[in-house]
Amino acid sequence: MTITAAVLAEICSALPLSGSIYIWAAESAGPKYARFFGFTVAWWSCTAWMTFVAGNCQTTANYIVSQLAVWDVDYPGGVGNDNIKWRSLIWVISEGLLLLAVAINYLPPRVYSLVFRASIFIMMLDFFLCLIWLPIGVSKTYGFRSAHDVFLQTANETGAPPGWNWILSFLFTAGTMTGFDASGHIAEETKNARVIAGKGILSSAIATGVLGFVTAILFLFCTPSLDVFFATNAPQPFVQLYAVALGKRASIFMTIIAVIGLILNTSIAIVAASRLVFAVARDGVLPMSKWIGQVDEKGQPKHAVTVIYLFAATLLCSILPSQVAFTSLVSAGGVPTIAAYGLIALLRFTLTPNSFKTSYFYLGKYRKLFYLVTILFNALVVSVMLSPFYFPVTAENFNFACVIFGSITIFAVCCWYFTPPEKWLRQEQILQALHSTEDEETSDHHD
Repeated sequence: MTITAAVLAEICSALPLSGSIYIWAAESAGPKYARFFGFTVAWWSCTAWMTFVAGNCQTTANYIVSQLAVWDVDYPGGVGNDNIKWRSLIWVISEGLLLLAVAINYLPPRVYSLVFRASIFIMMLDFFLCLIWLPIGVSKTYGFRSAHDVFLQTANETGAPPGWNWILSFLFTAGTMTGFDASGHIAEETKNARVIAGKGILSSAIATGVLGFVTAILFLFCTPSLDVFFATNAPQPFVQLYAVALGKRASIFMTIIAVIGLILNTSIAIVAASRLVFAVARDGVLPMSKWIGQVDEKGQPKHAVTVIYLFAATLLCSILPSQVAFTSLVSAGGVPTIAAYGLIALLRFTLTPNSFKTSYFYLGKYRKLFYLVTILFNALVVSVMLSPFYFPVTAENFNFACVIFGSITIFAVCCWYFTPPEKWLRQEQILQALHSTEDEETSDHHD
């Protein structure tokens, strides 16, 4: 994923435009195919970011309702996704959290920079508490797992063949390793974006990878035996883990930290998503583009935020009829983004391998190797996210990510076909962006 980030940083530095990921795809395809791939990735990434907002709200709700399982609260119909009353409770909480995350977005920009700082503080506090307090709690209660269990034990809860069962574990690890293109979406509002936006992409991928690896190993040593862990009926097993290791009261404190961190995280995801939706609307792709593409007196795309709220609120309603809506939401939020990462690398590898030499993060002679690694790895992750999560597949456990992804792609192709070229991503715009990077290259040579 760090190699993927390097490929994105290279093109981001050459084209630091807002809403950048679809512009990156268009420019990577060269003038002939630019509109087609620009359209496809614009729809992919808009849907992915807006879906991610909905998925995040449900993740947060899962933390809150898991406290009911910890304190053995008797809920009508029982605690579990097969109970419609239980799903209704999660739905109501998710919708409330979405409203809160959207409300934070209406704060003035100066206050909002405090939200960024607060969210980093909360996440680091959570990280260090897990690193220090959790192991102390585990050592005083049920004790650590053996190194043999941590590194060699497998459990097949999916019914998949053993090899694929192991690869399915990429679902959530790769899910956390996406979204680092966000610093590209706000590049227009960034000083010295040519350097800073690219650094943001690279550093966030590296930080997530390093800290995520440490966390994964730590949690493997700290989980109770699999029989105990899988017997928890809470939708978020970590809340139960905190209760067993640290005590019931301490689990409330850890839950509060996780919930605050996730609410702030969701509001920051809305910032990136709103800039993307605004840029796509400004270029005339979305229905009601004129209204969505307006900004307020402070230059904030408030209408785009409203559109994201309506989309995410509607999407959360899928919790009510379906038991596996959540896993489908998580993978549907990841698939289009990861597919776009792989597609950009594929286009760079096949159509424009020698462009964008002015980039601050130009990959030089290693670029083709980097593109190839990015293509193969992201293809694997996409196949994991589209795969069934349980075998044999039934109507109840069907993963809807493939349906969502397929329909967005068909919709994008139809939009590309029916939208006249002068309406969106006109040929002049594409060539202008290409020429501006080429002009920089020639001026660099003269220097």
